[in-house]
Amino acid sequence: MHQRPALLDAPSNLGLRPPAAGTVPGCYKLPGALRDNGLLRRLAAEDAGCVTPPRYDRGSWQTGDGVFNAAAMAAYTVKLANRIEALLKDDRFPVVLGGDCSILLGSALALSRRGRYGLVFLDGHDDFRHAGNSGNIGAAAGEDLALVTGRGQADLTDIEDRRPYMRDSDVVVVGIRDEETSRRELEDLGIPVWNVSRIRQAGPAATAGAALAHLERAELEGFWVHLDVDVLDPGVMPAVDSPDSDGLQHDELIALLSPLLAAPACTGFQVTVFDPDLDPDGRLARELTDTLAASLRG
Repeated sequence: MHQRPALLDAPSNLGLRPPAAGTVPGCYKLPGALRDNGLLRRLAAEDAGCVTPPRYDRGSWQTGDGVFNAAAMAAYTVKLANRIEALLKDDRFPVVLGGDCSILLGSALALSRRGRYGLVFLDGHDDFRHAGNSGNIGAAAGEDLALVTGRGQADLTDIEDRRPYMRDSDVVVVGIRDEETSRRELEDLGIPVWNVSRIRQAGPAATAGAALAHLERAELEGFWVHLDVDVLDPGVMPAVDSPDSDGLQHDELIALLSPLLAAPACTGFQVTVFDPDLDPDGRLARELTDTLAASLRG
């Protein structure tokens, strides 16, 4: 990370299903929890403010209606893209605090306006659900990688006639659980996939090096790093909506992130899905802040 970091809050929960009837996902509190633990100060970052999301309201949505909150999400995507693009034009390094994984649409749209960019998709799940492989379309936070690579309804995948925001060949998937069902589909599309077993076999540093080798190509303007904190094992990070076993430890995540974020071609970074409602004593927020600060400082 070479430009000055700019901390931008994107507290949208539009892409997640309600954790219980009559409630909303708590991941919109993620930015506040990390700021409460001094992330802005520890990064010596510029405060880039907040992009306020629309109200979470699925209305009369039912299965078969496509992605819920789609209209609100599309509008938010443009607002978020505008703010990220402005930071990039001002030679800042955006550190975007979600929110859920649907904020990737805003990051990807901003980058697509500037040229051809790659993506390191660091997530416990492949988030590649689309009509071609599933009948369970609805929550964009489980479909975000499919959406940014052009798979899905046009109001989300083709904003400003820019489908796809990112090409399959410019994506690397890192950290998914070994049992994720779309791995073969991703690999058939030419997307390198490093699941947890493969990361541990090669080591986090070698994994990061392989991702960089794939993305530091002359035809790319740079790359973005997306982090869903459910890449961590629930033994150390249970405060997510889908805590699946056999994930990474904090030290492994730092070893993966640090070389990626330090690379000259890295353009920005976002973190998603941590839910402070599931962290009553604040310990998990402190530990996550420590991990992010260590990774971003290099």
